[in-house]
Amino acid sequence: MPHYLTVGHLLRQLRDRDPNLPIRLAINPDFPFTHYLGAEIIVRDGKAFITDDGQEGYLPVEVSDALAWA
Repeated sequence: MPHYLTVGHLLRQLRDRDPNLPIRLAINPDFPFTHYLGAEIIVRDGKAFITDDGQEGYLPVEVSDALAWA
């Protein structure tokens, strides 16, 4: 995965996924939580910003393991 994710990279990663699949952000390997993505995307200074819409709960251990955060 590139360090600087682009819209194209993200679209390719999501292309074959169920369009009804909820998306969460995995945050902070030292204190792993999941966060909701906000519905708003703002483009400024050549970057797309996706809002955070609050914390959902702890990141599942299986996800933390898959990310090699454990």
